Amino acid sequence: MTMATCPPSCGTGDEKEEPGAAPYGNFINYYTFNPPENRLSLVPATLLHELGYSDGEATLILDVGCNSGELSVAFYKHLVLQSEGKQRNGKVYLLGFDLDESLIQRAQETNPLQDSITFITLDITKNSDQLKVFLSQHGCSQFHLCLCLAVTMWVHLNHGDSGLLQLLSRLASISQHLLLEAQPWKCYRSAARRLRKLGRSDFDHFKTLKIRGDMADHAREHLEKHCGMELIQSFGSTAWDRKLLLFKRK
Repeated sequence: MTMATCPPSCGTGDEKEEPGAAPYGNFINYYTFNPPENRLSLVPATLLHELGYSDGEATLILDVGCNSGELSVAFYKHLVLQSEGKQRNGKVYLLGFDLDESLIQRAQETNPLQDSITFITLDITKNSDQLKVFLSQHGCSQFHLCLCLAVTMWVHLNHGDSGLLQLLSRLASISQHLLLEAQPWKCYRSAARRLRKLGRSDFDHFKTLKIRGDMADHAREHLEKHCGMELIQSFGSTAWDRKLLLFKRK
């Protein structure tokens, strides 16, 4: 599928190729229509330094719902490798996870930085023990930076309002900083419509969701009121009109 100004899950297109019908967002060709540059162009390469993570310390990054890993690798190179191609002195480790085993297998097979980047299969709505193991292995209690990009809608649609809030709370509890990209409500409607058009069962919770409207603001409100985090920066919006919001633990 070719790139468009409106994401396939929020616009029009050939239903036979429509990735918005993937019930968990586990698209097999995700980065062909939403390439890493869409996010990287908004995030400064100096972010880790600006957040106070020095070159002499180990830094842990978590990528939630990493799909086949292209964005994880691109983010690592963007944040960790200097413009002249030299790596920071302090070791940075990235853990990416997704619930789709086939996508994770592809990520593992194509991972060019296996000493620094790890990919695992995990459904965070069921169990997060593997994240705790990873933290323990590196002598940390929290990830320094958590990336949660275009994941919230799929958890919300499949696990309801409580599932969304539990996800945000869980990520906040294990993160010092959280970079969040929440899909807008129009994407919910489009994803549900395309699922129906393909003759598949509707999302379990779509019609009963009470959290609607400005999804980024709902997420911000929950993180600030209930999770001990504060919004410290907005990096603007992607080409798909999705805000990139950076939160910090108070």
